[in-house]
Amino acid sequence: MNDTDPNIIPIRGRNVGLLAGSGRFPIAFAEAARKQGLLVHAVGVMGMASPELREVCHTYCESPLARIGRAIRLFQRAKVDRVVMAGKIEKTVLFQPFRMLRLLPDWRTLHMWWNYATRDHKDDTLLLAVIREFARDNIHFESALDFCPELLVKHGFLTRRKPTDAQWRDIRFGWDLAKEMGRLDVGQSVVVNDLAVIAVEAIEGTDRAIQRAGELCRRGGFTVVKVAKPQQDMRFDVPTIGAQTIKTLQEAGGRVLAIESSKTIMLDQHEVIDLADRLGIAIVAINAEELELRAVA
Repeated sequence: MNDTDPNIIPIRGRNVGLLAGSGRFPIAFAEAARKQGLLVHAVGVMGMASPELREVCHTYCESPLARIGRAIRLFQRAKVDRVVMAGKIEKTVLFQPFRMLRLLPDWRTLHMWWNYATRDHKDDTLLLAVIREFARDNIHFESALDFCPELLVKHGFLTRRKPTDAQWRDIRFGWDLAKEMGRLDVGQSVVVNDLAVIAVEAIEGTDRAIQRAGELCRRGGFTVVKVAKPQQDMRFDVPTIGAQTIKTLQEAGGRVLAIESSKTIMLDQHEVIDLADRLGIAIVAINAEELELRAVA
């Protein structure tokens, strides 16, 4: 399954493109799309996307982060006009020395940058700029969750262990803060202990924010609250957790993970919940309405 197979004849109606970053989400999407009879043509971001995508996609190739023109041409070759984004894009490379020499952007990337991303370099700004650049070639982005909605977490307690009253207070406290950070497009997660903010997620991502919280809160027992942005565009950057999140939480000393129901992706759900039960970590999927009711109670 690769893009060099001369026997592959793309069929436009069944084709869907995948612009893949790191993590399990791109693989989960490709597997779900294949079960629906779709042909997944993936372009993985070089150095980020998993090699396993070669085995689950109809065609697969890679493109450097700053070569948008190449990605567009690859999707055009596969007769793809609808694409989904899935997986984490590591932005730290944008803040390394000599970034232009490291990235060597093509002219389409430069066009995107100067026309759509000069106001600021927040996640939403950059990802919407990518979408606008692809749209110039009539390639349009859809939400991966239109194909695999079962990945979204349902409301309720997910583990045997439940938050204590003190931990519920931390959840309510952290929820408003996380929503505000999301509104500002800073990050999706905050770490709270005893009604104090220990760490806020920014460019480093959730796992590294949790690790930092463990260094700052040596006694452990803290709560992580992860939510969707108030203005969440479900085509990209949907909050996502997996087994690694739980492992990181346990290693750092955390005890509770509160996530937003119906707006958070949980990869390998049974594995994640079983792991959390074994490690004594509480996972709860909540929404604003429930927190309001608990505040009144």
